[in-house]
Amino acid sequence: MTFLWETDHQAAENLRLALGHGMRVVESAPAAHRSLADDRREILLVIGPDIDLTSALTVADSLRLERPEVGVVLMRRRLDVGVLAQSLRAGVREVVSADDLSSLTEACSRSQQLSTRLAGLAGGSEAAEGRIVTVFSAKGGCGKTTVSTNMAAELALDRTTRVLLIDLDLAFGDVAISLGLMPERSIADVVAMAGHLDAEGLASVVTHHDSGLDALCAPAHPGDADRIPAAVVAEVLRVAKKVYDVVVIDTPPAFTEHVLTSFDACDASVLLATLDIPAVKNLRLALDTLDLLGHPKANRLLVLNRADAKVGLSVDDVTTALHHELAQEIPDNRAVTAATNRGVPVVLHEPKNPVSLALKALVRERLRPAIKMAVESPMPVSKAAHRANGRRFLRRAEAGSQA
Repeated sequence: MTFLWETDHQAAENLRLALGHGMRVVESAPAAHRSLADDRREILLVIGPDIDLTSALTVADSLRLERPEVGVVLMRRRLDVGVLAQSLRAGVREVVSADDLSSLTEACSRSQQLSTRLAGLAGGSEAAEGRIVTVFSAKGGCGKTTVSTNMAAELALDRTTRVLLIDLDLAFGDVAISLGLMPERSIADVVAMAGHLDAEGLASVVTHHDSGLDALCAPAHPGDADRIPAAVVAEVLRVAKKVYDVVVIDTPPAFTEHVLTSFDACDASVLLATLDIPAVKNLRLALDTLDLLGHPKANRLLVLNRADAKVGLSVDDVTTALHHELAQEIPDNRAVTAATNRGVPVVLHEPKNPVSLALKALVRERLRPAIKMAVESPMPVSKAAHRANGRRFLRRAEAGSQA
């Protein structure tokens, strides 16, 4: 059942179709608090479009502290950036237009699913935190987004693994377009919640994909990337680990502060190259940098994309240059481009395609075991300190090169 805070009885009846016949109406903030206190099983409060915004946000803010498993969905007759920002800061999970009942139904469903998870955690669940996987290549065009989106889709395919895909290419990320998504919110919207982000706030900015995964997409405008500090990324990862089983991070081809943050937090990394000398050279330099940062070698998975291209280099040439075995070779196939143009991961579009089979094998045979190994063998304190020292050294070197 759902509580609806609404003073207009006719408006409440009009919403019964969207909220269900078990909907119960409350007419004031004290009544909402009292009803939720009396029925600890209820996990959703919908606030009508004509309820005073300040009163609505006061209730949402108090519920976030007193009953974090209770979701608040706010209806408004007019949506604007100011209302959205205030609502997110107060802990409102979703803000929907008063005349869009289908969106209201979907928002309530998403909120109830998240509340069920949070109620389980609050009830003493001993479930382990999720694992973080960083996908990186030191050269553009190696297929990071293709690998990231398909790995995430494959992980989520069993419908029991909760997967979040984060697009950390903040200026030119392609996760949304590769998945055929039209996100209303992005990681830029997390900035307003910096310092007090919680599971509800994270749920309000992700976009759900039909495969079962959630995506935290890059900003629509490249200029927004400059106002997203690395501390926000770190906060997102801390919260995401408590909600999702696996967090996959798609990165830009550079060791930015945001990328360094993702490597600091990750339990496994997938490092890509292709059969061209610049890509192999840059990956060799990336491996040296990760050594400097103290990133565990055992948790690295090296993947050669478009491995069957006839361009004068062989797989043996690559392994010799990198001094590291390859976890997976992914062939070249035009089906990948066709799937991307349709906004569907190739593992879903053509599951029997050789590329799909290679990606499925990467997840099944290499990624899942690597994640399991990271759980069983956490990084010792000395290794963590070495990583921090290496990162400080890298920052100083970058600062010196820019001076």
